[in-house]
Amino acid sequence: MVALTGTKTYEPGPLRWGIIGTGGIAGQFADDLRHSGEGELVAVASRSTARAEAFAARTAAPRSHGTHAALLESDDVDAVYVAVPHTAHRDVAVAAIEAGKAVLVEKPFTVNRAQAEELVKLARSRGVFLMEAMWTRFLPHMVRIRELLAQGRLGDVRLVTAEHGVWFRRNPAHRMFDPHLGGGALLDLGVYPLSFMSMVLGRPSSVLATSHAGDTGVDAQTAVVLGYDEGRQAVATTSMEAWLPNRATIAGTEARIDVDTMWYRATTFTLTTRSGATERYEFSVPGSGLRFQTEEVARCVRTGLLESPVLPSDEVCQIMGTMDEVRAQIGLRYPGE
Repeated sequence: MVALTGTKTYEPGPLRWGIIGTGGIAGQFADDLRHSGEGELVAVASRSTARAEAFAARTAAPRSHGTHAALLESDDVDAVYVAVPHTAHRDVAVAAIEAGKAVLVEKPFTVNRAQAEELVKLARSRGVFLMEAMWTRFLPHMVRIRELLAQGRLGDVRLVTAEHGVWFRRNPAHRMFDPHLGGGALLDLGVYPLSFMSMVLGRPSSVLATSHAGDTGVDAQTAVVLGYDEGRQAVATTSMEAWLPNRATIAGTEARIDVDTMWYRATTFTLTTRSGATERYEFSVPGSGLRFQTEEVARCVRTGLLESPVLPSDEVCQIMGTMDEVRAQIGLRYPGE
């Protein structure tokens, strides 16, 4: 972990957030921030004044800006949530880092590993906090799963499976179908199971991918098999053509964990031992669960950390590298790469 060596200080009270981007996930972020005492929304921004004003009205933001720069120049903004289309993550995050704000970048962190490493290098050199908004990792059921793994309750983990499939009505103008916006199943949906597998098993030693391409040039459905040391494996399935059960399993020599449907959201899970005994883990979460990542940002910046130990930047870069390898195997490149 990298300790913050700069002189950045924060006002007492909740971390003051600005949101750049006005899409659906940005709205959920604003809504969930209200469930936390660790953060408050003070400003929103878009490249369109009308969109910024409409989003501010929808989210009860005190202030809106018609440019990103105006928000980044605001002294009352401590942290910035970057929720623009994938292909704009790098540029907006660079501007936020250079403005000295703590930065939370919506997943996927960037389009590729090279961009990710560029952001991490810049943030470290400026002494600025930076994290990917892989909000799933901070949910209560994921915290408990990590505890059970650390306790060795599953024995030697041999296989991890996870899927993320959501059906999207075909619309070439929608960001999911637009290669210029980093569309496709892998980057938007597949990053969830790949990050989950990284959390459980670490860096893979081999990657094998197969995919079906949609008619707009992005991947519509992709499956990935990851290999690890001593024969461990992980299988990730992602689709924007089919509504999958969206479950996840971690199987070990002593027990397995089955995470209920929509495993990447706030949910519940069951631990089943080799003898068939079961333990049920239930959690109550107000809102959608995005607030937990904001609380991690607040905790880190107030204790002088540049990165979260739960999701360090080097791991994020490694996950982006895995997706680079998947895209190389399935022949998926984005304009400008």
